[in-house]
Amino acid sequence: MIPHESPTPPRARFAGLDGLRAIAVALVVVYHLFPGWWVRGGFIGVDVFFVISGFLITSLLLREKSDTGRIGLVAFWRRRARRLLPALALVLVVAASAAWMLGGDILVGLGRQLLGAVTFSYNWASISAGADYFGADGSELFRNLWSLAVEEQFYLVWPVLLLLLLLLPRTWMRVAVVGALGAASAGWMTALVITGGATPASVGAEITRVYFGTDTHAFGLLLGVAVAFLWRAVSQREWVQRAAVRRGAAAVGIVATVGLIAVATVPQGQTIATFPGALLAASGLSAVAIVAGCWPGSVFGRVLDAAPLRWLGNRSYGLYLWHWPVLVLLVAAVQETGPDRPFPAWLGAVALAIALVATEASYRFCEMPVRRLGFRGSIRALGAGLRSGGRRRAAVVAAVAASVALLAGTVAGVVSAPAVSSGEAVVEAGMAALRDNPPAERIPAGPGVTGDQITAVGDSVMLASAPGLLARFPGIHVDAAVSRSMYAAPGILRDLAAAGQLRPYVVVALGTNGAISERSLDSILDAIGPDRQLVLVNAFAPRDWIAGVNTELSEYARTHPTVQVADWAEAIAPHPDLLAGDHIHPGEAGGRVFADAVADALEQAQRAQARSAEFAEQRRFAQELRQEQLFQPPGAPHPS
Repeated sequence: MIPHESPTPPRARFAGLDGLRAIAVALVVVYHLFPGWWVRGGFIGVDVFFVISGFLITSLLLREKSDTGRIGLVAFWRRRARRLLPALALVLVVAASAAWMLGGDILVGLGRQLLGAVTFSYNWASISAGADYFGADGSELFRNLWSLAVEEQFYLVWPVLLLLLLLLPRTWMRVAVVGALGAASAGWMTALVITGGATPASVGAEITRVYFGTDTHAFGLLLGVAVAFLWRAVSQREWVQRAAVRRGAAAVGIVATVGLIAVATVPQGQTIATFPGALLAASGLSAVAIVAGCWPGSVFGRVLDAAPLRWLGNRSYGLYLWHWPVLVLLVAAVQETGPDRPFPAWLGAVALAIALVATEASYRFCEMPVRRLGFRGSIRALGAGLRSGGRRRAAVVAAVAASVALLAGTVAGVVSAPAVSSGEAVVEAGMAALRDNPPAERIPAGPGVTGDQITAVGDSVMLASAPGLLARFPGIHVDAAVSRSMYAAPGILRDLAAAGQLRPYVVVALGTNGAISERSLDSILDAIGPDRQLVLVNAFAPRDWIAGVNTELSEYARTHPTVQVADWAEAIAPHPDLLAGDHIHPGEAGGRVFADAVADALEQAQRAQARSAEFAEQRRFAQELRQEQLFQPPGAPHPS
């Protein structure tokens, strides 16, 4: 997020930018804290910040070059550090210490996150870890810092590139170069979305890659740069001051802002319509609103400079930093889940209130002193406070003691963080159980369906349930993998059949990772053939598509006599405590519940198979009887 610049002469200020910052941060905060509300695409607020960043930083650097004949790179980076680091450091140590006190899954990856935050490489660290911004990684404490990393990488590189770009003699040449780079970034995002999301299981991570990537998401920053060049070239023209032009600029700015909010209300998908479609639309509308707000004498700029918007815009950086960690911590403390699981609106409201208080305290007592005095001046002020007496000295001692405690809490959180989440741990335990218990071809016969009669194909939920399945069905053949979807099942089953490894009863549990279709279920039936019984395990997870998956499975079983549904969702719903922290993967006791649900469905399948065999026998007898009647000589006695 582009923070508000340190105090500068009045002519250095651009009208309307604070108001646009306020709108941008409001969209993002409402999107995160109230996910069921009308701002379904509020994450586009980040793109508003990107355009503002490109415009403002470039404009200030161009003004410095014009006024002094040079650009002071060291001074620029020092100003950025003064503005960014105090608030960031405070958020990191406070949130990390609070996470340490809560414990559990919220600590997973804390060291990686902190390293990414302090080196401004959070976006690439998340990409390398396979994070899914729009999926199940909701407990990641500092996930919102990806955009700060993108902007800081821009702050580091762009002033140097600007010096090279200024060697071009014409404004249109500079705009053309920047525009080409922006188009390349958007095109690269489009290409990766088209080619990278080939399999449904990989879509989340691929979309996160293009959304977090500096290379694929630089077009908003570059658009802001281009607007800065163009605005500097035209803002001094005489026609800019004409009353009709000013009125037109105000009207266009209002339309652009309304359009921006409208884009934020549209539910976005993981396709090129959003990536980069909606992001480009938001960036373009932001650029128009920036120009309209900065237009000399524009009423629109004065409206955006209204006191409430100015207040929020000045604190937008801090609010952006605080709101997400506060939400993650609060949801973890109250309902022991991540924000990816539904939470009540009152919880979002409490998180907002806490974040606003923390933002204001940070702004007054941490950010502004460093902006006024600098780092060295702030340290000298602390020393002077220690040498003084009374309340001032007590306040300084308390601040130093709190800082030491927070640093200690942060270190403790990193040291005590588990290597994997509770969900990953139960999946790994299931993998180990399968390695230690290979499927058996023959086991002693017993009542009901035995393990040597069952082939089970599933996802990570089945993997986590493997110990329970092996205990209930010794010798069962389990073929399960993480992030597998229903669309993979037909090919897997055909390969098993070709290898002679497909048994009379086939259990498929692949509803967790995405929607399903009747066509894929038909393909599964074709793959196993008419002589086998199919058990489809329904799904239980805090995901939007689960209800549709379970309805589809029930309807399919109702119209296909060789198909039964194992009602895992119904069985585990009263026992959420038997699931891992992600509320998806069962622990040891939950795995036994999974196995019991499968056993009930197999029993139904066995009864259905027996009824089918009995019906086939009756039909065969009836056919034989009709044949006897057809070929019996006339006058012969009727068979009894």
